[in-house]
Amino acid sequence: MTDMPFLTDEHRIFRDQLRRFVDDEVRPHGDAWEAAGQIPREVLRRMGELGFLGIRYPEAYGGAEMDTLATVIFAEELGRSGYGGFAITALVHTDMASPHLANAGTSDQLARYMPDIIAGKKITAVAVTEPDAGSDVGGIKTRARLDGNHWVLNGRKLYITNGVLGDLYFVAARTDMDQKSSRGTTIFIVEKGTPGFTVARPLDKSGWRSSDTAELILEDVRIPADQVLGQIDGGFYAIMQNFQNERIVLGAQAMGEALRALEITLDYVKDRKAFGATLWDKQAIRQRLSQRWAEVAAARALIYQTAVSMDAGGDCVREVSAIKALCGDLVNKVMYDCQQFHGGFGYMSGTEIERMVRDARVQAIGGGATEVMLEEIAKRL
Repeated sequence: MTDMPFLTDEHRIFRDQLRRFVDDEVRPHGDAWEAAGQIPREVLRRMGELGFLGIRYPEAYGGAEMDTLATVIFAEELGRSGYGGFAITALVHTDMASPHLANAGTSDQLARYMPDIIAGKKITAVAVTEPDAGSDVGGIKTRARLDGNHWVLNGRKLYITNGVLGDLYFVAARTDMDQKSSRGTTIFIVEKGTPGFTVARPLDKSGWRSSDTAELILEDVRIPADQVLGQIDGGFYAIMQNFQNERIVLGAQAMGEALRALEITLDYVKDRKAFGATLWDKQAIRQRLSQRWAEVAAARALIYQTAVSMDAGGDCVREVSAIKALCGDLVNKVMYDCQQFHGGFGYMSGTEIERMVRDARVQAIGGGATEVMLEEIAKRL
């Protein structure tokens, strides 16, 4: 696709480096990671060595101090790998979990954790979702009570990406049950191995199979007061703040996946023959793929323009919500058509398009379901 006009040489060099990494170190091993159900730690450490895990973090901790556009490029290129589980493992670490520390951490907390996060030595997860609280963050029931100079956490978290792999968890809990959740929720830093904090079970998924997902249990988990992240009772707003970053990232990942699906499908239909000609010679097929290409191009333009606006300090909640709703649905439309045009081959386990179809389905669910995003847009129209 045509380059976006606001990309710098630094952005282009970064993208080229990512593509080489994906070609050399992801695609050759992705199937093995799918079978294992997780990404090897050494791969994440390698990403840290290459500077991929601290794109927008301070140089003082090993980061690159780049912008939201760089994050969009990162998410899109990981999506183009064709392995959604690999992509989301890295993106949860870089753009959904660790930003909570970057945004609200004290100088001591940042110095203690951020260098290892950027280096890929400590992998992060964010534990907000519960059996009765997903897009509805206000439904959180995990509780934290103050006991001397410690907080004691009790509760259950569900569908936590990097839940097994993680070393550092940012856990949302209710700290004031007398206030509504938007004023009584706090985020805590919980390290793996803390007594009472356990992985109840890894969860089996339809897609994203190389991404580990878990249920977490907190039973009388004692957290020192200096492990509170940000303001007490201010966690709801911290979660809402980072949702904007999370959702533009997921939109970019989804469009990367759509680009990859179109790429491999174009190769397939220009080679596959039926009724005496290639599938590409069928007007219905080439026009449908052309339509999907146009839609992906338009969605990418919205993502990149919104990233520029975010970097300029603009209020982009409506646009980010639109990106999440639009791209979550569009990637599934692209996958449907691409699998259809692969015929029976596309329904076989072990084919790239079959895996990508399964991986894409969650894009309309996770990080804010399409219906929730449309309501966010409606509030602002």
